[in-house]
Amino acid sequence: MDIKYFDNAATTKVSKEVLEEMLPYLKDEFGNPSSMYTLGRSSKRAVEEARKKVANLINCEPEEIYFTSSGSESDNTAIKGIAYENYRRGRHIITSKIEHPAVLNTCHTLEKQGFFVTYLDVNKEGFVDINQLIKSIRYDTILISIMFANNEIGTIQDIEEISKIAKMYNIIFHTDAVQACGNIPIDVKKLGIDMLSLSGHKFHAPKGIGALYVKKGIEFKKFIDGGHQEKDKRASTENVPGIVALGKASEIASKNLSHHVEYLSDLRNYYISEVENKIQGAILNGPKEKRLPGNANFSFEGIDGGALLLNLDEKGICASSGSACSTGNPNPSHVLKAIGLSDELANGALRTSFGEDNTKEDIDYLVDNLKESITRLRIINSPELQ
Repeated sequence: MDIKYFDNAATTKVSKEVLEEMLPYLKDEFGNPSSMYTLGRSSKRAVEEARKKVANLINCEPEEIYFTSSGSESDNTAIKGIAYENYRRGRHIITSKIEHPAVLNTCHTLEKQGFFVTYLDVNKEGFVDINQLIKSIRYDTILISIMFANNEIGTIQDIEEISKIAKMYNIIFHTDAVQACGNIPIDVKKLGIDMLSLSGHKFHAPKGIGALYVKKGIEFKKFIDGGHQEKDKRASTENVPGIVALGKASEIASKNLSHHVEYLSDLRNYYISEVENKIQGAILNGPKEKRLPGNANFSFEGIDGGALLLNLDEKGICASSGSACSTGNPNPSHVLKAIGLSDELANGALRTSFGEDNTKEDIDYLVDNLKESITRLRIINSPELQ
């Protein structure tokens, strides 16, 4: 069966160029970057070259990039690192109700340790309430952490405005940009971002490699004890193949970003139009503007999202009912609940996230099978038709 993949928000395919770049470091260039001999120095040079490429993607200095194992580790390091470094100054953190679990659960852990967290509301399109943000700031607020773009409904926050507010009150600002990096332009200097998390497997590098940007001058506690790697902030022998891959993926994304945004936005808009015109009871979650170019999230009335996914899977279609990190959680999406959806509509959601391998013909196939599956499921679920 020909697989139609529409779940790039969960993970992307490693690109051919990225794979070719990393392969030598899985075979011949296997030296430990901390070793002094030639083989080790070669790996060290590769790591530093990749650091430059990642820095270029978000317009920061190479020494402001710290390599991690994932976006989740980057989020943990940023939030806990700032909390532990600044706990004598204050113990209050502000975030939102629609953050990724890597942020929310980190905040829950800190609450158990004596920190205080304010979880901001969002409107029906998923935008943070700026007025509530300002009113939530306290004398002891040390960190604001708001995601750049939501992984479920694609909402792109007004990061520059949030950053300005943080600066006004001398508060460190962190953003989880895992869904945004490599998919939309990001300039940390222009936007005034202090810390930023990213993950390679969201833009065609392999799983298991991420990075954390920390603006020069910001101090944070190390997250992993051990050796002195990553400027003594992240102990662990460097994942050289993964780091090289992330560097190459960043280089490709930087060169291709304008085309990427234009192409995926066109696919997304076509899909949204086709669904709204051909399928009754389809409700778009999130904004039509200011959303990730490849993201579309619909709730379908009278449908169970899990059953819909199984029907689509039989047709070779890969999509998602929400965040891949929440698979197995029987509760409705916390993101969809936060924007005001009922349990029924939240459970009837389908997230599609397109990539450059997708075409409009693929979307036609998706919409046709989506319509057929929804029609069948509604008949099954409707007592008067049984």
